Amino acid sequence: MPAPDHLVIFDTTLRDGEQSPGATMNKAEKLRIAKALEKLRVDVIEAGFAIASQGDFEAVKAIAESIKESTICSLARALDKDIDRAAEAIQPAERGRIHTFIATSPIHMKHKLQMQPDEVVAQAVRAVKRARSHVDDVEFSCEDAGRSELDFLCRIIEAAIDAGARTINIPDTVGYAIPEQFGDTIAKLLTRIPNADKAIFSVHCHNDLGLAVANSLAAVTKGARQVECTINGLGERAGNASLEELVMAVRTRQDLFEIDTRIDTRHIVPASRLVSTITGFPVQPNKAIVGANAFAHESGIHQDGVLKHRETYEIMRAEDVGWHTNSLVLGKHSGRNAFRTRLLELGIEFETETELNEAFTRFKALADLKHEIFDEDLQAIASDTRQKEEVGRYGLVCMQVCSETGVVPRANLTLTLDGKEHKVEAEGSGPVDATFKAIESLVDSGCNLQLYSVNNITSGTDAQGEVTVRLERGGRIVNGVGADTDIIIASAKAYIEALNLISRGGIRQHPQVADV
Repeated sequence: MPAPDHLVIFDTTLRDGEQSPGATMNKAEKLRIAKALEKLRVDVIEAGFAIASQGDFEAVKAIAESIKESTICSLARALDKDIDRAAEAIQPAERGRIHTFIATSPIHMKHKLQMQPDEVVAQAVRAVKRARSHVDDVEFSCEDAGRSELDFLCRIIEAAIDAGARTINIPDTVGYAIPEQFGDTIAKLLTRIPNADKAIFSVHCHNDLGLAVANSLAAVTKGARQVECTINGLGERAGNASLEELVMAVRTRQDLFEIDTRIDTRHIVPASRLVSTITGFPVQPNKAIVGANAFAHESGIHQDGVLKHRETYEIMRAEDVGWHTNSLVLGKHSGRNAFRTRLLELGIEFETETELNEAFTRFKALADLKHEIFDEDLQAIASDTRQKEEVGRYGLVCMQVCSETGVVPRANLTLTLDGKEHKVEAEGSGPVDATFKAIESLVDSGCNLQLYSVNNITSGTDAQGEVTVRLERGGRIVNGVGADTDIIIASAKAYIEALNLISRGGIRQHPQVADV
């Protein structure tokens, strides 16, 4: 049990965050994020849903083997096969947790589970007991608790605690709750459940009405001592409660919250940027804490006030959440050892010397184009290197694009398809359109382009552009990300990465699809 003044941070970026459409991450990317979370001093890392796929299982196991300072958790439905698979995945962890759940709202029990309340309670108890046969640390969640009947919640939670659950999670699965009402629910559960003192009560709030952080904080004021959240608020539909907002709200308003987290807030911005780079989900400029404008002041009155006394318009110091890490770290004269050292400081490790050498070559090439190399550039180099190392059906060899006033833009590309080179060309309404059409003249993917987004990785006209391409085919959505100082080349890289992702296929079970 945590100390009374300690708020447990349970990060689910690698599980619920990955359920964002197109946010699928591979094992190496998940491991990079897990190391960043460990550096943040996150208490619990929900590393994935082990039974969802072989890839998910391997990622959870790799994280369990590598992370030493955080508890490693795997999600499992209230099924024997799920629980046993989760236990196998987290077995190498120094501290492992199984997080099992079952739906408790009338609408879910009737239409999804097609079970009676008595059956649901019995299933929950069996699941918790089976999980306890593997590990001591078991968390039980009442899925769709936000729309569940209070009496039934009291009944099933009491039974789950008796069965051995040591954390009880109350999720607002569909983002339906309102802060005052949600906080009141937590207070009533803690008061009415006889054995409530034997478990930590947790909340997991979704942001469908924009209230995930507010609902979580309301629950904390009423006695919840764990909050489930994600970096950048990533997650299914409108996302989850944002880790950075929750942590800094509690830290900033110690006059109202009698508890605090163990998070090392200096690593918040680097973690945010890493997740954004890997998932291809840009952070909006006005996003609290980690947005580019979070500590910017344009108004003359505000600027004057901040210059005279920072606290006139700033309630936090930018340095305290990691903005000072946006400084120059390397240049064109930096050597291989300095490059490797800085990557390790950022939590970036390569499995082979070949990968490291490839990344260093890319760094030197970029340093010839850019005078200033920032941490964000290094993260982009690492991601780009790993993409190249993963063999895909399609690859970019070289390209030439002509865009001239009064002339229809034209793209000429040399691509690889299953290792064989092909020359393709096409015209388009612009250079990017021509590039994509040239690629499709060879591939004929049948994909729908849902998103094309360009963001500068750092400041300056020589900054790398990071392009995100979202493709959809047959209901499957993927995000491809490419970075280069040339936006057209970055666009081609992103499109080709998305094509490779969608061509790999792979079936993952969704954790909210019940099979009981």
